[in-house]
Amino acid sequence: MHRLSRRSCLAAFATLVVATTSRPRAAGKLKVVTTFTILEDMVRNVGGEHVALTTLVGPDGDAHVYEPTPADARTLARADLVVVNGLGFEGWIDRLVRVSGYRGPVVVASEGVAALTVNEDQPDPHAWQDLANGRLDVANIVRALAAADPANADDYRRRARAYDRELAALDREVKSRLDAFPRDRRKVITSHDAFRYFGRAYGIDFHAPVGLSTESAPSAGQVAALIRQMRDEGIHAVFVENITDPRLVGQLAREAGAVIGGRLYSDSLSGPTGPAPTYLDMFRHNVGEIAKAVAQ
Repeated sequence: MHRLSRRSCLAAFATLVVATTSRPRAAGKLKVVTTFTILEDMVRNVGGEHVALTTLVGPDGDAHVYEPTPADARTLARADLVVVNGLGFEGWIDRLVRVSGYRGPVVVASEGVAALTVNEDQPDPHAWQDLANGRLDVANIVRALAAADPANADDYRRRARAYDRELAALDREVKSRLDAFPRDRRKVITSHDAFRYFGRAYGIDFHAPVGLSTESAPSAGQVAALIRQMRDEGIHAVFVENITDPRLVGQLAREAGAVIGGRLYSDSLSGPTGPAPTYLDMFRHNVGEIAKAVAQ
């Protein structure tokens, strides 16, 4: 189904709002809707066979600019639980929940995160780029699943503990691997400003021509300043992101005499045959690409 403009999409949603009643769960499964693929993978790891999952923004999708469809409203209306990132990441979600008629719990996975901010009041939503925050997301998710489906609460907690151990082990591995590089080499250019939490956690200096949201666009002066910085500081680790147009980063690389090192996964996972089909795989892939680039 093609996307509608946000205004016309909202009008279409309004025609779909009907009184909803509780329904038995299909095959006894908890119907969970997540807003994007990273949360989908977390819920799948915790929920296992007990949940029926739907995600709104699929692989390689950009939740910053996503425009919900009437089908999304129908999906929410049938859900038992909705899981969102929060921190302003899904600017469209409150309206979608309202017009869908959904009345169940909305779980904010990032609740409790020590959020980074821009201009003192704008939170950076990309908290999952620090595995410690990913573990907090999982803790919020397991509490919500257990509350919504007490019959399977013990299994949710068991699965969450196992998944948390994997996340903690990878967190230690990432820190050890990146700490091996001299600090002055740990400078990276990416498409948009999605890696500030990664930088804080793992000691990488990220620079980007575009701000927190891919909806914004840099001025010519900002692009020129970043090119000068790349030349002055010898920054050669340049990456495109899976959700962005590569042309701007290509321009930066050409004019600064750098080479694009590969593709990082920022706001979305890859499809099942790509290099980042899970949250753990996304981190391993990104760290591997960054390590190769800063080692050169």
